[in-house]
Amino acid sequence: MVDAHGFDGRFDGRFDGRFDVIVVGAGAAGLYSALCLPGNLRVGLISKDKLSRSASGWAQGGIAAVVDPDDSTELHLIDTMRAGAGLCDEAAVRFLVETAPECIEHLIALGVAFDRTPGNSIALTLEAAHSRRRVLHAADTTGRAVVTTLTEHVLGRSNIEILSPGFVLDLWIIDGECQGVRLLFDGVIDYVRSGAVVLATGGGGQVFSQTTNPRVSTGDGVAIAYRSGAVVRDLEFVQFHPTALTVVGAPRFLISEAVRGEGAHLIDDANRRFVFDDHPSGELAPRDVVSRSIFRHLQKTGAKSVGLDLRVIDRDRVLYRFPNIVQVCKDWGIDVFEQPIPVGPAAHYWMGGVTCDDLNRSSIRGLYVVGETASTGVHGANRLASNSLLECVVYGSQLKAIELVPPRNVGSNESEVVAEDSNRENFVVNQADRAVVLELRELLPELMWNAAGIVRERETLELAVVQVDRWIDRFDGLALSQRLTTTGRILIEDPSSVREWGELRNLLTVGRLILRSALFRQESRGGHFREDFPETRDDVWAGHSAVVGDELRLR
Repeated sequence: MVDAHGFDGRFDGRFDGRFDVIVVGAGAAGLYSALCLPGNLRVGLISKDKLSRSASGWAQGGIAAVVDPDDSTELHLIDTMRAGAGLCDEAAVRFLVETAPECIEHLIALGVAFDRTPGNSIALTLEAAHSRRRVLHAADTTGRAVVTTLTEHVLGRSNIEILSPGFVLDLWIIDGECQGVRLLFDGVIDYVRSGAVVLATGGGGQVFSQTTNPRVSTGDGVAIAYRSGAVVRDLEFVQFHPTALTVVGAPRFLISEAVRGEGAHLIDDANRRFVFDDHPSGELAPRDVVSRSIFRHLQKTGAKSVGLDLRVIDRDRVLYRFPNIVQVCKDWGIDVFEQPIPVGPAAHYWMGGVTCDDLNRSSIRGLYVVGETASTGVHGANRLASNSLLECVVYGSQLKAIELVPPRNVGSNESEVVAEDSNRENFVVNQADRAVVLELRELLPELMWNAAGIVRERETLELAVVQVDRWIDRFDGLALSQRLTTTGRILIEDPSSVREWGELRNLLTVGRLILRSALFRQESRGGHFREDFPETRDDVWAGHSAVVGDELRLR
């Protein structure tokens, strides 16, 4: 059968600049989406880096689903709604929890080796704000297990071509419809046509100086969708994980919430479990509560970290459940059996994203979003632990019903867009421009952590917006910016410098969006805490903060 693009289902592995569907991102959301697309479609899977380098590959805790007879989807729904602090879409959550068991069965059928009990049933653990043990895991590297398995299957699909490393600069929009992407690949910036684009680029944790996210998490999907006119929402809601490794020189390696679910204690220098001062559930309180408790404790005491004590858990249990955490801590001089792990909060997960419906469709025809890039309504103002990997697969499975947009005429830019190779221009990044890019990449995350981190207030947010606007003006004035935002095809001498430019462009975009959204919402709710508006105001603010262009409004 020949589809709207003339593709008859055969694929010769040769990239010729046209696909039925382009999937941007190769974490769990992108990989699973690519696998769920109809097999007769020609799919281009764009990976910014090697396939294993994604935030989902770093996910430790697990994936939440009702697979125990003593549990129920109704309880999972209630827990998710409660964690979401009044902003979850109940229909979306119900779809998530009711579809979860089927998706888990599919992952197992694909070969994901979740841990088992001695009786060979699926092993389950408890995480904060869950009322039952319902978190499936593969030791403490669940994300890696899922991504590795999905990658093997993607590599075996003849209809999927992987473009790696590839970096999407912008969407290709014609007459308000998405017609493909503008892509840096193999030393060339070019337009690539497709009948639909799926953004699955993950979150934007790198906009903060303290984050558990990998270097590739620069908010690309949200930024490029917003620049193309898509509606984005709830960008002020950032989940700060309470327990990231805090050792001088070490990355902010996430110490899974499952460690506390297994019984570990958060203690101060006096071995006191101080979180109980703020919440009766102590270490198992919602993440935002625990993060603020640690943040305020560090402010009050002047300490650099608090302790996460695993010595209260059986040694064999620790070795079985958390071998990766044990090894990473050992690599940084921490023996978890002899001393508490020094930890502190770090940006971890972005609840907001590109607004979409239950079929992953954004406000732009032909543009779909999945995973952390999307705002499906399931997380509300605060994600329930281990619902993120679940969202990737549940909503990725919806792409079986994807609709392709017929190609449009290019219009006035046709001569540039379809130029022959001989008309392409060589481009070398100016070293002065690159120095500015690297400087701003260092300055922005520090500003964001101080202004839009765990505790926020009006004056600091306002000053930060002014500063980011100045940086954007400076960035836009670069010769690099002026050249790379034009429509022509370009041969690139140093692709890494262009990627640095593109990532900073996206970080500046999402940084400004987060600051403005945090300033707009004059209350505290979930992952957004305003010191000057500490109460939750359902009478005024029980809605989503939507951004369209320069307009912010409550929906």
